[in-house]
Amino acid sequence: MGLEIERKFLPANDAWRGAVERSQRIAQGYLVGAQALRDGAARASVRARLAGDQAWLNIKAATAGIARAEFDYPIPAADAEALLATLCDGVLEKIRHHVRVDGCLFEVDEFLGDNSGLVVAEVELPAVDAAFPRPSWLGREVSALARYYNVNLIAHPYRQWSPAERAAEEAAC
Repeated sequence: MGLEIERKFLPANDAWRGAVERSQRIAQGYLVGAQALRDGAARASVRARLAGDQAWLNIKAATAGIARAEFDYPIPAADAEALLATLCDGVLEKIRHHVRVDGCLFEVDEFLGDNSGLVVAEVELPAVDAAFPRPSWLGREVSALARYYNVNLIAHPYRQWSPAERAAEEAAC
């Protein structure tokens, strides 16, 4: 069984941009998504992701916390395009920037479209209690806040957050 251990942070500033190794545009959509999870009708999210000419089908347990069962399967890019166009309730787009700090890879997602303005830094870890570098640009942790899960950003995109919600997030960083 696959296990993803991931922590999410809001960057405190743009200093990470100077350390970007590479960037890639990603489109993803959910075949089983936020509404089914909220209704208790699903125990997992099922996602199609397209990044350049590579694509994956991903199944992730619908559990809170930083560690979740996850399964990732490569699929033909044409299949992902068809899934995104016909079976997903919406498509989330972002640019993923790869930033390495002291040998540790941070993936900084800069969201587009209805989520434009939102930037989230993620780090995958080998263990729940694994140490990792804390660069000065790494701000408040939001790992436990479901609103930052990609599956929820399709149903309730950043642009729909009220001014009070946005101000609270900015003030907390």
